[in-house]
Amino acid sequence: MTDDTDLLAGLEALEGKLAQARASITRRFIGQERVVDLSLSALLCGGHGLLIGLPGLGKTRLVETLGTVMGLHTNRVQFTPDLMPADILGSEVLETAEDGKRAFKFIEGPVFCQLLMADEINRASPRTQSALLQAMQERTVTVAGVSRPLGTPFHVLATQNPIEQEGTYPLPEAQLDRFLVQIEVPYPDRDTERAILLATTGATEEAAHGVFTPDELIAAQQMLRRMPVGEKVMEAILDLVRACRPEDASAADAVRASVAWGPGPRAAQALMLTVRARAMLQGRLAPDSSDVAAMAQPVLGHRMALNFAARARGESLPDLIARTVEDVTQVQAAA
Repeated sequence: MTDDTDLLAGLEALEGKLAQARASITRRFIGQERVVDLSLSALLCGGHGLLIGLPGLGKTRLVETLGTVMGLHTNRVQFTPDLMPADILGSEVLETAEDGKRAFKFIEGPVFCQLLMADEINRASPRTQSALLQAMQERTVTVAGVSRPLGTPFHVLATQNPIEQEGTYPLPEAQLDRFLVQIEVPYPDRDTERAILLATTGATEEAAHGVFTPDELIAAQQMLRRMPVGEKVMEAILDLVRACRPEDASAADAVRASVAWGPGPRAAQALMLTVRARAMLQGRLAPDSSDVAAMAQPVLGHRMALNFAARARGESLPDLIARTVEDVTQVQAAA
């Protein structure tokens, strides 16, 4: 069997398991297909996701369900202003043995898992937020000079409330860049909300069941990276990322006038992975330009910022990204 045939067979088999995973997730997290797909995309790419939405929209429920469906050892940390780095990473304690000898013993913190739910991550101080930087990027933590590997795979799904700003600490750009995607969780539509009422206020509730194991998720992540990306799609990614940088020659006047800083190479890497994940979830063997357009906002929205003048004019970053995507699409179509 050739590598291409092996990849084709693997992707076809994976399509069925992903459909089962979706069905299991939507038993407890009803509707919101795009939110579910973006969350699954983050896991398939081996990355982290930042879920932003108002209270009561099911963000915590979604992360718990994902942990069950994907077969991951899950821990949860409720971020508060008094949370310390050791509360996440763990710490050394002095332990006395039966013979009276004393030695330091490392007690693992909740970060030693496969899926960490960081609930309301912006409520902790920058010092505590920074405890996750090494963990998210390098999958290890260093405590008392010793580097300790985390679980395999390792993912962080963090939640953030967009309206309560008192007592919060905005995530620094370096930490935001560690999140593969930023996932906006909107209000459900009327039919979905009706289904939620019926499903969650009765005597019993539907339960999610495991579909993947950690080893199967790792195999899916490796398979995703083998999925081919056409030259046209790669050029679309490069064109889009560079067009969002105000200092780049290809940037439009609106970007130059409104953007304080644009996305870096990590954004292009994230797009290369997430367009594959979107194609995989839709049962396609390779991504196309429509995937680039669909993943632009979740990948770029937290990796660039409007300048003061643009904010004063009431401009919107999602609108600017959408216009830039349209401009890049038109240029590619004309080429």
